[in-house]
Amino acid sequence: MEGIGNIITFYILAGIAVISAILVISLRNLVHCVLSLALMMLTIAGLYITLFAEFIAMVQVLIYVGAVVVLFLFLIMLTLRLTDKGIKQTNEQKGISFIFAGLFLFLLITVLNRTNWNTAQEVEISDTTSKIGNLLLTTYVLPFELISVVLLACLIGAIVIARREEDKKE
Repeated sequence: MEGIGNIITFYILAGIAVISAILVISLRNLVHCVLSLALMMLTIAGLYITLFAEFIAMVQVLIYVGAVVVLFLFLIMLTLRLTDKGIKQTNEQKGISFIFAGLFLFLLITVLNRTNWNTAQEVEISDTTSKIGNLLLTTYVLPFELISVVLLACLIGAIVIARREEDKKE
């Protein structure tokens, strides 16, 4: 029964992720797009939990939902011109994008049908959190710290852009 519950949970989360991803690209309000992006990233964290990768799920929530989505919201709210009602969102590449999306879907279905999927009978669950923590604070400490600097630079850049646009309006 546990296997069936895990499969049902996977399909529910995958469906929510696909629907929210479609909302990200189809909604006209930028704030609603970012909130749909946050929902999609939360469902991806749920998918990590179904794979018994709790640490990666928590990192997904903290970094992507907690930092990147909040950064996008700050950028949208600080840049007054982006929320202006006079901005018309257009995309002249709808036709070519549908062609490429259809070709990609055909290729994906073809590859999925022709692949011989080997499944494991029993998965050994080990303590990966301590291993990842040790690697992040020893071997990969420089990239780990650089990510925080990049996020800080993005936030400062959003504030600078908002200041410039505020000065232009005055």
